[in-house]
Amino acid sequence: MRGLAAGALAAVMVPFATASRPRRPGPAPGNAVLDTHFDQTYSGRRIRGVWIPERGTAEAGRWQVSVDGRPLHLMRRADGTWLSMVDHYCSYRSPLEAARAAVDQLGPGQRLREPARGTGGAGHVHKGSRRGVRT
Repeated sequence: MRGLAAGALAAVMVPFATASRPRRPGPAPGNAVLDTHFDQTYSGRRIRGVWIPERGTAEAGRWQVSVDGRPLHLMRRADGTWLSMVDHYCSYRSPLEAARAAVDQLGPGQRLREPARGTGGAGHVHKGSRRGVRT
């Protein structure tokens, strides 16, 4: 009887454990178009994201995300979740969720800063406060 109860419990718990795991950052192997981009209006702001694979593999790469045409820096955490430089205290399951949370943190009339001149948007330019926004 115990063996039956343990088996039933395991059968019930497997879907919950699988659903709680973070999704992979890019496309699934063999499916080049799955989860590689998003483009939508959220709370009156345009958010876009594109998965840019590294050469030779679709598994490795990075997300390029923007809010109203300005880049939003995202970082991947060790547990597979994402955080943004606007809201770096909370983790989100996907780059889309992190971008939406950044939009929620931006107040009316606030925008992300433009990339520093001469860096081409590369690197980490941390100047000022107010979570990287301008009024």
